Amino acid sequence: MSKQYLTTHTIDNAHITDIFSLAVTPTQILSASGSSSIKIHSTTTPDHPLVQTITGAHKIGCHHLCTSPSGLFAASVGFGGEVRIWQVDTDTGEWSDAGQVTDQNKAGEIWAIALSEDGQYLASTTYDGRVNVWDLPAAEGGKKIREFETKGSFGLSIALSRDGRFTASGHENGGVYVFNNDTGRMLYSLPSLIKPVRTISFSPAGTRLAAAGDARVIGIYDVQHGEQVALLTGHSAWIFSVDWSDTGEYLLSGSFDGKAKVWSIDTRTCVATHSETDKTLWCVKWLPKTGRSEAFATAGANRSISFYREATGG
Repeated sequence: MSKQYLTTHTIDNAHITDIFSLAVTPTQILSASGSSSIKIHSTTTPDHPLVQTITGAHKIGCHHLCTSPSGLFAASVGFGGEVRIWQVDTDTGEWSDAGQVTDQNKAGEIWAIALSEDGQYLASTTYDGRVNVWDLPAAEGGKKIREFETKGSFGLSIALSRDGRFTASGHENGGVYVFNNDTGRMLYSLPSLIKPVRTISFSPAGTRLAAAGDARVIGIYDVQHGEQVALLTGHSAWIFSVDWSDTGEYLLSGSFDGKAKVWSIDTRTCVATHSETDKTLWCVKWLPKTGRSEAFATAGANRSISFYREATGG
């Protein structure tokens, strides 16, 4: 079975440098790049207008940006090592500074990040393999409440399960780890992908974990038993981003090969491949579902954000 997605809109030159990260809320998409600004576009109208630019958010650019599943909070990490927390005004849709998380403030001390459902907790990786969980508010600097140890390899990616029970991390040495946030202990060291794991994501129900990177394959793991249950192959280059659909039926991936792929978890096959560019896709994200059709966005080295919507056939 294949699915067809149509390009509905492209925001050309959304940033002046590579777009490294996208994050979504029910009504907006946030983007960050090698430039100092974070940009926010509306997703409620087809032309996706720019509604806010947060200038000077990170002086030498931002490499990771995330939102809480509730859509009320966001966090961003700059190449200089600074971590900033943002909060949206639900009446105006405007984002404002909600403080910073401080941990030695040096590059790599906080690399990849993930926010809990309510924005209360921030999980982060470090250059030396530690995985930290912070209790916010960041207005008070944040308080580190967990520090998980791994085998000391650069933590390139991190994810929090939606129910807040688990933290997962992917590392430069190919290691994939799952931690129990309640007990503060490592639950599983999952079968390694051998090569760097640049992206990791829990399914909405928290029962599956997807991990991918330089091995050019996507490993799907059973969180309850710590077993690899599928290996999705098809990308011809490093995979930088994976994201689950709202139902958990499909997985979206973006790669150095410039292609975005949609995978059926049920059949474990690729059901759609799209490419607007031959340049790297640093980030892909599903958009909140409205009506019958699914939609997603991609961004990367071509400095544009492209939007796709499923062709429903009627």
